[in-house]
Amino acid sequence: MTDLHPVLAKVTQRIIERSKPTRAQFMARADRYKADEPRRKKLSCANYAHVVAASSENDKLQAALDAVPNLGIVTAYNDMLSAHQPYHDYPEKIRGYARKVGATSQVAGGVPAMCDGVTQGRPGMELSLFSRDVIAMGTAIALSHDAFDAALMLGICDKIVPGLVIGALSFAHLPVIFVPSGPMSSGLPNPEKAKIRTMYALGEVGRDALLAAEMASYHAAGTCTFYGTANSNQMLMEMMGLHVPGAAFVHPSTPLRDALTQAAVERAAKTAENSKDPHRLADVLSEKAFVNGVIGLMATGGSTNHALHLPAMARAAGVILTWEDMNDLSAITPLLARVYPNGSADVNHFHAAGGIGFVIRELLAAGLLHEDVETVWGHGLSLYAREPVLENGALIWRDLPANSLDEAVLRPASNPFQPEGGLRECTGNLGHAIVKVSAVKPEHQVVEAPCVVFDDQDDFLAAFKAKDLPEGDFICVVRFQGPKANGMPELHSLTPSLSSFLDAGRKVALVTDGRMSGASGKVPAMIHLTPEALDGGPIARLKTGDVLRVDCEKGTLDYLGDATEFANRTDAERPAEADGVGRELFAHMRRQVGPADQGGAVFW
Repeated sequence: MTDLHPVLAKVTQRIIERSKPTRAQFMARADRYKADEPRRKKLSCANYAHVVAASSENDKLQAALDAVPNLGIVTAYNDMLSAHQPYHDYPEKIRGYARKVGATSQVAGGVPAMCDGVTQGRPGMELSLFSRDVIAMGTAIALSHDAFDAALMLGICDKIVPGLVIGALSFAHLPVIFVPSGPMSSGLPNPEKAKIRTMYALGEVGRDALLAAEMASYHAAGTCTFYGTANSNQMLMEMMGLHVPGAAFVHPSTPLRDALTQAAVERAAKTAENSKDPHRLADVLSEKAFVNGVIGLMATGGSTNHALHLPAMARAAGVILTWEDMNDLSAITPLLARVYPNGSADVNHFHAAGGIGFVIRELLAAGLLHEDVETVWGHGLSLYAREPVLENGALIWRDLPANSLDEAVLRPASNPFQPEGGLRECTGNLGHAIVKVSAVKPEHQVVEAPCVVFDDQDDFLAAFKAKDLPEGDFICVVRFQGPKANGMPELHSLTPSLSSFLDAGRKVALVTDGRMSGASGKVPAMIHLTPEALDGGPIARLKTGDVLRVDCEKGTLDYLGDATEFANRTDAERPAEADGVGRELFAHMRRQVGPADQGGAVFW
C-alpha cells in the first residue's frame, strides 16, 4: 500500500485532535441508540399498528418477524426538478426489490427540493441555503418514528444531499445508503450556452435565442450535466463511501441504473441494524471520510458551495473541519479533471473517460486518499476504484482501463492539469474568502483595481444595463449578501455580465459575502467573505473608488488604501430587509445562523 502523503496525514491528525470532544459526544449518542433487534419491537402495540396500517397483508406479516429489516425511504422527489423527477417510481421499485430479499420498505417522509436553476436572481434564492437545514430537520422527522432498521436517501441536488446527510447523522446508529438517479444526456455544450448568455447580457441576441439555448441545455430528466454542486454531491457520496460503488453518473431509466438501485436496496437489507453485519452511518462518516471528500472536491474542481456544506456535514458528525484544513489539502492535491465550468466537457464525458473510479484509483496510488475507511459497501475505499457493468444481465464490477480515455477531460496524478486543487482560501485585511482557481485562466487570477460597491445584485445589473460602470479594470463588490443579511443567495446572474468584460480584454473580479453557483467560473470571484457586512466585516466600510487587490495565485484579498482612515470609517447602513414570497418565515434562521466559514448553519 502506498504511504500517505505527509501533509494528508498531518491535516487528518489535526482534525482528529481538534474534534475529539465533539466526535466522542457524537459516537456516544450513536452507541446509546444502537439496537440488536428490530426497532419496531420497542413500539407499543398501538404505535406498531400505526406503522403498518396501510401496508399489504404480506408486508404486515413480514414486519412482525424479528429477522426482517424494514427500510425507511426519505425522498426529495418532485417533478419540477429534473434531477429528482426519476424518483417518482423509486418507492415502488424499492418495495419490490426489498421483497425479493425478504425485507420491507416504506416511505418514511419527504423533504423539499428547490432548484437553484429556477431561483437564480429571484427572491426565492434567499431561501436556498436555509433549505439545507430545513431538509435536515425534515429528514430527522422522517426517521423519528423508530420503525426502520436502515434508511435509503433519495436526493441529488445542491442543498438536498448535504441536508439529508446532516439529518441522517442524527440517526447515525442506522445504516444509511444514498441512492442517486443519474445525469440527463448531453445537450447543447455548456460553453456554447455560456456564450449565448453573455451575448444576451450585451443585447446582441434576443430572449428567443436565449430560451432556445437554455432549453437545449436542460432538456430531459436527470441531473444538469455541468459540474456544479449537484454533481459535486454525487462525487462526494462516492468519495465518502455512501453510494453503491460507481452509481453516481449512470443515466436514469437504464437497465444499469435499475440494477444499481436494486443493489442499494439489497445492501441496505443485508447491513440493516438487525442484520448479522450492520454498517452504521456513524462508522462510515469518520474524520478520514471527510478528508477523502475534501480531496475529491479539490482533485475534480468541484463546487465552491462545499466550502459551506462539508464543514456543516462534518460538524453534524462531531468533526470540526475548517477552511484552513481544506486549503492545506488543496495545496497537495493535483487537479485531475476538466469539467465545465473548469473546462468544456460535461459529466457524461468525464464519466466516459474513466470517471470517479479513475480519480479514486489515481489518488489512492499517490497516497492522497485514506484507503482504511468503512463504506456502505464494505471496508476500504478501493472498492470504489472499479466500474459497474451488466454482464449477461448480472451486475458486476470490473477494473477500469489503465489510462484515461480522454486526457483533455481526465488525467492521471502523474500528469495533472495543475499541481494544486480547484479551490483556495484567500485571506487579507478584508477577511477570508474562497475562490475557485481551477475555473479562472492564469491571466485573470490577479486583479488590482478600483472597486465599485453595490448592496444588491440588481443594482449592479442595472448599472451594467445603463453602461454606468468604469471604462477600465474594476472590482465589483456586492455586500450584505451573507447568511445573516439575507440567507446568502447565489449571485450567478452576475456571471454573464462580468464575463463580457473579460471577453473585451479587461480585468474584472468579484468580491462578495454571498455565494456563487457551483456552475460559476471564468470570473475571479472571492466569495463567502467572512466576516460578512452585517457582522461588522471590513467589506461594510468599502467605498466606490477604493483600490483592492485580488490575488488568486497567492491567496490574498486586500484593501490597499490608508489603514487608519479605513479603520475609522463608519459601516455602511444595511438595506431594508425584504419580506414576502416566504422570506419572512426564515427571519429566525437569519438571526441565529453561524458564519460562512463554519458552514452557514443554524444548528450550532
